[in-house]
Amino acid sequence: MPASEGLSIGALARRTGLAVSAIRYYETQGLISPWRNPGGQRRYQRADIRRLSFVMIAQQFGLTLPEIREVLAGLPDNRTPTPADWKKISQGLRAHLDQRIDALLRLRDNLDGCIGCGCLSLPKCALYNPDDRAKTYGSGPRYLMGDAPED
Repeated sequence: MPASEGLSIGALARRTGLAVSAIRYYETQGLISPWRNPGGQRRYQRADIRRLSFVMIAQQFGLTLPEIREVLAGLPDNRTPTPADWKKISQGLRAHLDQRIDALLRLRDNLDGCIGCGCLSLPKCALYNPDDRAKTYGSGPRYLMGDAPED
């Protein structure tokens, strides 16, 4: 198939491992932009293989689709990231990953102790969260979310 004909949605699905319905969904989210051939069928650029691969990787990093769309929208002409673009993008993602790593480390290190959830069911909670002081920070497991117990 000549490159000018583009990839069918089925071919793109086979190349990326995504379901056709997922590709259509990503299209509705503005992450890829196919064109239509004279017969009205969607056609995709080969670069969309890389764009969709980036979407899958970014989701594993914990980025939401709006965040991914924002990153991809920063590329000229909706093209696939070049090595220089990827370097810039990866530097931006590094801070996001560092935050996730910090949260996971807190979870790992504090999972067996008081996490500031307000249940007060563990003996340690009486020491770290007396009278559920963590509730002043908001709802949820406040200490795992980054708030520090008062001394």
